[in-house]
Amino acid sequence: MNALPVIQVQQLQVQQYGKTILKDLNFIVQKGEHLFITGAAGSGKTTLGKAIAGKIFYRGTITIHKHPTTQNTSIVLVEDIHRWKNLTNLSNFYYQQRFNSCDATDSITVEADLRQHAQQMGMPNTETLYLKYCQSFNLLHRLQTPLIQLSNGEQKKLQIIKALMQQPDVLIADNIMTGLDVAAQKNLLKILEQLTESGITLIYIGSGNQLPACITHILTLEENGNYSYIKKTHYKIPITNGSPLPQLFTTNKSFTKEVILSEPIIEITNTTIQYGSKKILDNINWKVYSGEKWLIQGHNGAGKSSLLSLITGDNPQAYANDIKIFGTQRGKGESIWDIKKRIGYISPELHKYFDTDLTIEKTIASGFFDTMGVYKKLNEEQQTALSLLLQKFQLQNYAQQKLSSLSLGLQRWVLLARALVKNPPLLILDEPCQGLDEAHIQHFLNTIHQVAVAEHTTLIYVTHVENEIPGNIDYVLQLQQGKQSIHQISGNNTAAESLSTEIFECINCEKQ
Repeated sequence: MNALPVIQVQQLQVQQYGKTILKDLNFIVQKGEHLFITGAAGSGKTTLGKAIAGKIFYRGTITIHKHPTTQNTSIVLVEDIHRWKNLTNLSNFYYQQRFNSCDATDSITVEADLRQHAQQMGMPNTETLYLKYCQSFNLLHRLQTPLIQLSNGEQKKLQIIKALMQQPDVLIADNIMTGLDVAAQKNLLKILEQLTESGITLIYIGSGNQLPACITHILTLEENGNYSYIKKTHYKIPITNGSPLPQLFTTNKSFTKEVILSEPIIEITNTTIQYGSKKILDNINWKVYSGEKWLIQGHNGAGKSSLLSLITGDNPQAYANDIKIFGTQRGKGESIWDIKKRIGYISPELHKYFDTDLTIEKTIASGFFDTMGVYKKLNEEQQTALSLLLQKFQLQNYAQQKLSSLSLGLQRWVLLARALVKNPPLLILDEPCQGLDEAHIQHFLNTIHQVAVAEHTTLIYVTHVENEIPGNIDYVLQLQQGKQSIHQISGNNTAAESLSTEIFECINCEKQ
């Protein structure tokens, strides 16, 4: 007896912004089969997921076959980027709102959001279900927390829980691991395995080699419209060595005297950050000297983003604590722009709230002024640096396109260029490789290696993914429930080589 088809795609074509994204795509997913969609950034992975879910216009045919018993097939798409509404339900949160205590409660709580979601979806008696998933993802202690106070990883967990509550027949998971710590990733893989065993069809979109064991077929998309559709048993994970980039980074002479160093460029002393009774950071003491390379690790909600916000000036509580940046006591009259002009920065929150109506050129140029747009005319030196970076990041052909016209992975690639455009003495990179394909990750790590060897460049780097750690890390700052511990990386090995699997998993573990 032949297997029953669940999804049948015939002659699928999608055009966006005048460009053909998908062309003459044909494949069938049978009952009991589970699909991994992969390919380079911009090849159409997310577009295909949205097309199957009925979220965008397409040409061709996508047939979702009815469930044999219910005569209905429900499809749920877990999108890469997630957004919430504030209490007025009229606007999204704004960048930095999470750190402003006056607005930090301008959202419903986690539990209220889950109940509201259940009502909107017509799902009665779901409390037991969402409590089970909250326990799996270590969110039970956050049920009464306003959404705005969740970390990026915790928000991702909530997004996943809301999707799983709907108990779909087909689950389309687009970069579903993005932002999750190691423990949450393991839990999610187990849950996906259990769901597929119960009869759900999984379409898993992403890159890399961390796949659920249930995957049976691989669809690889290419930017030119070509594709391959093969069984997993015939699939070989692409090996990307990445060609070294030309030298992009040299000594930042503008800051040479400032950072020749007997004093730390970051000095945080006895610092505690809390909202109400909830302590986010608990008595942090941390010094960073010029040229040091730091890896910050910790479970979702451990306080990593809050710690970084003290350095970048985005957290008002920085001014009530003993914090020195580049030798200047925070709150002694310096503006936020004085702070940011020496820092190159990227984070998931910055990406989420960035103005995607800007062109790629203006997006990168905004890094000179630390704004969400360009409000000054570039001088000759800045224009030269911008042109060079567009070329080195292979973005010159996209320069006049809007940021929104690119895939999320390529948008992140553009924002990485923005962080580097002014060749800052301090780079703060919070999960910079989210959404990038393997080729771009390797390309970026090669670039960061150049940053690591450039004189006077200091690096603070956050990631949950072991193979996304750059080389030459000197120290690891571990945060566990807001408390710190520091590990020194011995020798000249990369951080991934020096950190044993046991230590890495401990750094990323959650309080159970």
